[in-house]
Amino acid sequence: MADPMTSLAPPQKGTPLSTPANLLADVPLPAAAIFEAPLAHNLAWMQRFADDHGAKLAPHGKTTMTPALFQRQIEAGAWGITLATAVQTVAAHAHGIDRVLMVNQLVGRPNMRLIADAIERGLEYYCVVDGDDNVRDLGRYFAERGLTLNVLIELGIDGGRCGCRDAEQVEALVAAIAEQPALALVGIEGYEGMIAGGDEVAAVRAYGERLVDTVRALQASGVLQREAPIVTASGSKWFDLIAEAFDRAELREHYTPVLRPGCYVVHDHRLYAGAMDAVKSRHPGLEGELKPALEVFAHVQSLPEPGLVIVALGKRDIGHEPDLPLPLRLYSSAMENATPTDISAWRTTHIMDQHVFLEIPANAEIAVGDVIAFGTSHPCLTFDKWRRLLLVDERLEVKDILETCF
Repeated sequence: MADPMTSLAPPQKGTPLSTPANLLADVPLPAAAIFEAPLAHNLAWMQRFADDHGAKLAPHGKTTMTPALFQRQIEAGAWGITLATAVQTVAAHAHGIDRVLMVNQLVGRPNMRLIADAIERGLEYYCVVDGDDNVRDLGRYFAERGLTLNVLIELGIDGGRCGCRDAEQVEALVAAIAEQPALALVGIEGYEGMIAGGDEVAAVRAYGERLVDTVRALQASGVLQREAPIVTASGSKWFDLIAEAFDRAELREHYTPVLRPGCYVVHDHRLYAGAMDAVKSRHPGLEGELKPALEVFAHVQSLPEPGLVIVALGKRDIGHEPDLPLPLRLYSSAMENATPTDISAWRTTHIMDQHVFLEIPANAEIAVGDVIAFGTSHPCLTFDKWRRLLLVDERLEVKDILETCF
């Protein structure tokens, strides 16, 4: 691990002052930490889940935008990395990712230029389309560059974000793509995460069936320009239901089913922890589960009145939607190497730019300078607040510094 203090540049927040380093002794807090053991467990668990269902795994990289984690996902067996924008795609390719599934429309000539340049440098790239205007713009630009662009038709839902709403729109889009020699239609893409209300499980299952039926119909009509057409969906909440829809012999043998969960890599302590509980309830025989790996550490800053703790942590450091930061453990500054105290019963009541308010029991033993580890709900909203995260072991020894590319 490189010594971050070898240059005179101001240190990034959460970066060790020396190497080797311990998170509590050698790092100016707050700091974001990823625990090595649960991280390794999650990488193996989700890859095994995809393999068991005959699907490829293309984790959504926008969750972390951390190239070192992308590489670990690829090394664990991932087919590629999913991303959301042209800039994210180019950043990933610059760090060695050679296959990107961009589950967004590629819009605007500067973005098209970034992607065309990356394709010329060897990137295997896919994006989605859902409208004639975008199809014409893409066809014109990539024809000018003498390149072929792989596209998937996006299937949407009523009231959702992007995507064709019905079969007639799909049919019209197929015809529009056929008029553009620079575009190759290679499959179907969808996102079930916007489905809400009523019987959500039944609705997600029905959406998965719609994806499968659509790709099969397009393949039968001869319009797909790939020997094993792609069918892809799956966020981090309903991945098991999409895997069910994709797990059939015909798809295993003649298609490329791709699952795209992203948050699994570090999981979380509430939102996706609850989703994991639901997955296990739907599949009682499922072995193991995902484990939270991401925590943010910060000092107790002030004890201004009984029952109130102010922590030197804020919106600039940790996600706060859909849930406020979750207090997990208290490390006493007065007792070095002491076992931390479980404070999961304490409650975060408010968060500001640089301060968190905790409501605590009146008899709690706590002092200014103590350290609190917080869990998160929805890890995406924490990663984008850090340029460096620390990979640590169970003793909080820093094993590596992970750079982000937001």
